Amino acid sequence: MNSRQRRGVILLLLSVLCALGAFAGVFTVIRDVNSKVGPEVSAYRLKSDIAPYKPLSAGQFEKIEMPERWLSENAVTDLDDIRGKIAVTRLKAGSLLQSDMVVDRPAVGEGQQEIAIMIDAATGVAGKITPGAKVNIFATFQGEQQGQKDQSKVIVENAEVVDVGKLTALEPRTDDRTRRAETEAVPITFALNTADAQRVAYAESFATHVRLALVGGGTGTPVSADDRSYTLDEDK
Repeated sequence: MNSRQRRGVILLLLSVLCALGAFAGVFTVIRDVNSKVGPEVSAYRLKSDIAPYKPLSAGQFEKIEMPERWLSENAVTDLDDIRGKIAVTRLKAGSLLQSDMVVDRPAVGEGQQEIAIMIDAATGVAGKITPGAKVNIFATFQGEQQGQKDQSKVIVENAEVVDVGKLTALEPRTDDRTRRAETEAVPITFALNTADAQRVAYAESFATHVRLALVGGGTGTPVSADDRSYTLDEDK
């Protein structure tokens, strides 16, 4: 082997050593990145906005993969965890689903039944009544006979709200029992026993207005017998 051939072999060996060194460097960088990032896990991102207090379904989310160490402890990694739950507030598209974004849907207890009625949006709801809330239900009745006084009554106390529906436009009403036109209403679903459900159904059919009063702090303080009904002349 002459000197030129020896130089060629040496250059070839040096090229191989440089290539091995570069490969080792890349491998080291990849291993370092993997050690910092860690294994990936599944998470879920909202496809679109979700209104508060609405039931959740798997179709509202898209599955993504991201490093486990980047997820918060309350990130939802299994959609079975949202079964039977509702959004606790408005959820924004693109947000990662967290367990503190959802709560259990109020359940109907033994001996109860669900009943839904339309409540005037302006005077009966005002956006503050949500599933799980406790409310007193008031109904205002006109006197049925000449000389009888109009009367307001607490027909159900501490009624549990199960669901709050979407704002709905109402057909114009010409019933002379109503003193003003109700243009929008919200369907509210309650969990009630049979007697209270009958009272609510009767009030929706025959009362001038049905209104809800949110019970402060959810304490469920009973309404006294003297306060269950009211006529205007009581303040005179």
